[in-house]
Amino acid sequence: MISLAGRDILHTWGKFVFTGIGLGLLIGVTLVMAGVYRGMVDDGKALLDNSGADLWVVQQDTLGPYAEPSSVNDDVYRTLLAMPGVAQAANVTYLTMQVGSAENEVRAMVVGIAPGSPGTTPGWPPYLVAGRQITRGHYEAVVDIAAGFKVGDRFAIRRNYYTVVGMTRRMVSSSGDPMVFIPLKDAQEAQFLRDNDAIWQSRRRSAANPAFNRPGVPGLLDAVITSQSSNTFVNAVLVTLEPGHAPEEVAAAIRRWKRLTVYTRSQMEGILVGKLIATSSRQIAMFLVILAVVSAAIVAFIIYSLTMDKIREIAVLKLIGTRNCTIAAMIMQQSLALGVIGFVVGKISATFSAPVFPKYVLLTPMDSVAGFFAVLAICILASLVAIRMALMVDPAEAIG
Repeated sequence: MISLAGRDILHTWGKFVFTGIGLGLLIGVTLVMAGVYRGMVDDGKALLDNSGADLWVVQQDTLGPYAEPSSVNDDVYRTLLAMPGVAQAANVTYLTMQVGSAENEVRAMVVGIAPGSPGTTPGWPPYLVAGRQITRGHYEAVVDIAAGFKVGDRFAIRRNYYTVVGMTRRMVSSSGDPMVFIPLKDAQEAQFLRDNDAIWQSRRRSAANPAFNRPGVPGLLDAVITSQSSNTFVNAVLVTLEPGHAPEEVAAAIRRWKRLTVYTRSQMEGILVGKLIATSSRQIAMFLVILAVVSAAIVAFIIYSLTMDKIREIAVLKLIGTRNCTIAAMIMQQSLALGVIGFVVGKISATFSAPVFPKYVLLTPMDSVAGFFAVLAICILASLVAIRMALMVDPAEAIG
């Protein structure tokens, strides 16, 4: 009966092949959607891996620095270095913004890294694919290759221009934006320092406020003006631990004595995956369900159509004594063949189209295996309608 199913497919090969290609493109979209979700999760894990931190110390009662704004004083890292179990502590700032020049503008995460070196100071890009690391205190940058810059290019961040001295790869934010690393002082200025007009307006309002001009408190207005024009804050402090110290124990001590919120690697990963991309993951899950229903409808329709075209042949088979299970197996084989063709076309289309997508698409072998068996299950379920209709055919129709 395998030969009978194959002969029937050859008889209507045009409709069968083109339907398989259409189904394959739909399956390809499904695999890409799953790959987008896997890519989002991988971006979040890459962000944590590339930071080189064991603990993230942020503003109290916030989910910073990636999921919520966070602001801590930039001298906190000194007190953290005195805590038991802390090997390194380094300030860091994160700011997502548009950067670039007149020829190339891109949305990127600007990362301010503390003075130090890669491998010892948390926050530095761990490796480069071209150029060198930052060696000066101002106006140098290391950028991810996805930003589209080259070594030697110049681009603007706020009021200052930076020269690209190094290139790295897969240094991205949780949303897939390429990272741009600049010195910490420059990043603090870009994020926290206000422009001249805003400072002038703030000084004028403060000078007109009687509370800052009390006779018994000299210098109060000058102190307020100085604080308004300073930028002594960072978004987080990245901490690495000495060997033999448990992250939870050190984090608990910092929370107790420094009154700051501290996240371990597992907790920060839960924030990125469970909160930051939770809505996107639910949207992708809904799309996958819709695509699965549409795929089942397409397979059911084409198999039903092919079965309707050979009603008389099925009646002849019944008339000569062919068992119902044999007829059902023939229809199911056609449905499974359609699913296999569709999956092959979908896998090929997803593999070649994934690099074109602006977001990172991660196609894993396990997703492909699960997708293959899901396609076969959908095809089996979709063939049941045609099988039921075929089993209801009256053998008398063969001589009618």
